[in-house]
Amino acid sequence: MKLIGFLNLKGISGQIAALVVASTVAIHLILTAIFLIHRPDQTDPSTDRGHSQLTTMVQLLGAAPAAERPRLFADIARAFPQLDIESLAASPAAAANEPDGPELHGLRRRLGSGYRIFALAETGPRMGIALPDGAMISAKIRPDQRQRPIWRGPWIITLLFAVVSVTLLGVWAARALTAPLSSFARAAESFSVNGAEAPLPERGPEEIRSVARALNRMRERISALIDDRTKMLAAISHDLRTPITRMRLRSEFIEDDLHRSRMLGDLDQMRSMLESVLSFLRNDRKLESMTLVDVAITLQLIADQFADMDHKVGYDGPAHAMATVRPDDLHRSITNLVENAVRYGASATIRLAVSSDTVTIDVEDDGPGISDERKDVMLEPFVRGDDARNMDEVSGFGLGLSIARTIVLAHGGELSLNDRQPHGLIVRIRLPVHQHSRQSAA
Repeated sequence: MKLIGFLNLKGISGQIAALVVASTVAIHLILTAIFLIHRPDQTDPSTDRGHSQLTTMVQLLGAAPAAERPRLFADIARAFPQLDIESLAASPAAAANEPDGPELHGLRRRLGSGYRIFALAETGPRMGIALPDGAMISAKIRPDQRQRPIWRGPWIITLLFAVVSVTLLGVWAARALTAPLSSFARAAESFSVNGAEAPLPERGPEEIRSVARALNRMRERISALIDDRTKMLAAISHDLRTPITRMRLRSEFIEDDLHRSRMLGDLDQMRSMLESVLSFLRNDRKLESMTLVDVAITLQLIADQFADMDHKVGYDGPAHAMATVRPDDLHRSITNLVENAVRYGASATIRLAVSSDTVTIDVEDDGPGISDERKDVMLEPFVRGDDARNMDEVSGFGLGLSIARTIVLAHGGELSLNDRQPHGLIVRIRLPVHQHSRQSAA
């Protein structure tokens, strides 16, 4: 069973095995083709150096009778003077000394076993040849005027083809096996619980398809879990509104003004808490689509709204700045930040800076600020800036920063907390000017 699974081409192991076999077969086919094109048993004409003419003349002399050879020597001298073929007296000592060298291998192969090549005692580029009947002749060896380029050798071409083939097969295998994994990473980065993103494609080897199916099922379960949680809390919030309203009506009949005011305050706090928690839980749902908006006008509007409520909130930035955002979500996040700023400080400033691809929004206050060790903690839900045990509308419920950060992240931006000199806090938001098909909610 393990062998059958290993040879299954739908799995990664089977595809790797098939790749190795295909590479081996391809290399053998290349070697065979190179062998047939560059036959090692044939001499390259570029390195022949006149050996074909010499072979023909020597074989003609060897086949001719001894009486006809003088006439043939004269005819060869007139027709092929460059060979300089002459008759030699028998010399057993010379005939026993056979020279060696790559230039003579092809000549020996052409002449056959009936002929022998031997060295001569005299100097110069000459050699002796013994004919089949024992007669000996001498001829001139033409020097090699050029070297064969190394890149024209069959083994270099074979090696080049093998490297190219293995490289192409390796690139193909890497692409085929890793492309699904890259799509998994992109899907994980763009995952949203509202189901707007398309499911992962179930392609590639069997193991990859199994992982894709499992991740798609996990996304469905997460989305269903979030839906159930939001629906449950929405139902709780709706059901609690009725008894809270009844208790508020009954509290109006309390004669003691102090007790009546405290009871009404507690009921208002409960109602505000329910609405804040429900708003936070619904914050990861789809609310609106991206729209090209004048961010500067939005920030000026927020500053004017707080100024109308007798808060010292100003705007510092360009008169107009266009960016692709969710208008209501951006308005809500900046409003939460300004509410925190005026709650803990006497004044606040909204600053806007725009570059070619980034919008930077700073919300500054002159409050006590946040210590470095608490900056990361303050971005978590239900974490408040003070250490009071009781919750009220002054201290808040610890959701403003968390909601703003969630909205910013849904825009593909980032939110950070920075110190303001001499004291205070700067909440900095960086958003991309152009969005690329982001459909997940804030």
